[in-house]
Amino acid sequence: MFARATDGTGLTTLVKMAIPICRAAQRECPRTGPGRPPQFDDWKIAVLIVVAILKGRKSKSAQYRFLHERRRWLQRWLGLQRFPCRSTYFDRYRRAHRLLQMGVTVQGQAAIQEGLVDPSAVAVDKSLLAARGPVWHRRRGRRCRRTPGVDVQADWGYSNYHGWVYGYSFEVVVSATKRSLVLPLLASADVASRHESRSFAEKVHALPDVTRYVLADRGYDTNDIGEAIEHDPQGRPTGRRFLCPLQARAGKPKVGTVRHRGRRERRRQHRQRRLDFFESPRGRRLYARRNRTVEPFNEWFKQRFDLHDRVWHRGLANNQTQLMAAIFGYQLLVRYNHRCGQRHAQIQWILDAL
Repeated sequence: MFARATDGTGLTTLVKMAIPICRAAQRECPRTGPGRPPQFDDWKIAVLIVVAILKGRKSKSAQYRFLHERRRWLQRWLGLQRFPCRSTYFDRYRRAHRLLQMGVTVQGQAAIQEGLVDPSAVAVDKSLLAARGPVWHRRRGRRCRRTPGVDVQADWGYSNYHGWVYGYSFEVVVSATKRSLVLPLLASADVASRHESRSFAEKVHALPDVTRYVLADRGYDTNDIGEAIEHDPQGRPTGRRFLCPLQARAGKPKVGTVRHRGRRERRRQHRQRRLDFFESPRGRRLYARRNRTVEPFNEWFKQRFDLHDRVWHRGLANNQTQLMAAIFGYQLLVRYNHRCGQRHAQIQWILDAL
């Protein structure tokens, strides 16, 4: 029986739960290239970052002060001979997002194995976050002096909900099966201008084997993604369905009417079948789950980690680390909540008691 966070052991349990996930993530994406091995393992730095972000420390300085004050406990939990210095923590923070992104994938697999979620249907969405400081129009920047304090690594992105946003974005793939818990299974973070069709294309191969339905908005409508989900490299059906509103571009119909030969004709027929299934009553019922899963999740996530107004840091790498660590922490809190006997995703009580 796991003790509740209000008993003072919540942080200890969360660290013990995070350690095997981060170690497995390091095995999946080991360091490569020249140079000697680092003095501190990547998974240990990742656990430190997750702990600081769960405690709501926004700046890297505040995070390091919090961790340094508790260095004796953390050294014992992580098996550290000595605690990293400030400059080491700051430098490794910028590089930790790759391992943390893999950690989100590994922890999503662990949640499936524990029976916490059913990934038969998943939904994907991208959400925009404003950058710190003033906005910067690049065309104007060539003609006049750049505004002090602007984050030059951010970029402009547009969504129907937020409009134009100068900043960054995160993308999540969450479980969307009926009566299943909503939990992120895959995630990534980038500048706001990164197109959904490119970022999600990198995640298709990592979808759970049992996934049968993938729900996405019209920004993901590309034949390449549909083919990658519904057919293997040899062109054989995978048994999956890609449910996405098809777009009519440049005055052309959603599905071409001109018949071709060979590969182009097969792709046209596949697109027509996707449209027919999406417009069927069953397809409409399945697609309705997207509005009840991934879109509410984005709001829950931003509220829990105070991301409604802007991101925590300046710079792409820093924000990638923070966002991946926050999503990893969200998964961790839901799993901890599940072990405490709660079969839902109401995790605010854990954050309040840490």
